[in-house]
Amino acid sequence: ARQLGVRVMSTSTQVSMAPRLAPFAEKHKLVVGFHGHNDLDRPDEVASAESFEAVMAAGKYLGANLDIGHFTAANGDAVAFVKKHHARITNLHVKDMKRNAGPYTAFGEGDAPIKDVLQLLSKNKWDIPANIEYEYGDPDGTMAAMQKCFAYCKNALA
Repeated sequence: ARQLGVRVMSTSTQVSMAPRLAPFAEKHKLVVGFHGHNDLDRPDEVASAESFEAVMAAGKYLGANLDIGHFTAANGDAVAFVKKHHARITNLHVKDMKRNAGPYTAFGEGDAPIKDVLQLLSKNKWDIPANIEYEYGDPDGTMAAMQKCFAYCKNALA
């Protein structure tokens, strides 16, 4: 990855991999963002604020690819996490989900604080890429859904 000019990459792996990955990330000065899910019943999964913090404690080049939908479904506070750890967040996956391991929803119909997180990034001028992650299944089709998601984000920042 370093030979290709990559500075940051993302992974969906377990907390236990962080200490093994940290020396390689540091050697190559490559930041690795751990992607989280809402698998709170699996202690080695990156899902809670504590599991993200354990990953980041394992090495200075390890960070968080925070999926605010999954983090909300895991009953995390995405706004508080972004405020506290913005310097270690490699990127955001923006989607809406219900709390308590709830389902994916259309933007604005779940519990994820999409608007608050986007406004926080904008207000503080934090350079954190925020990617729309479409997963809920819209009856109007994927392109129409993506247009709705984009409009929701644009309106949140208006």
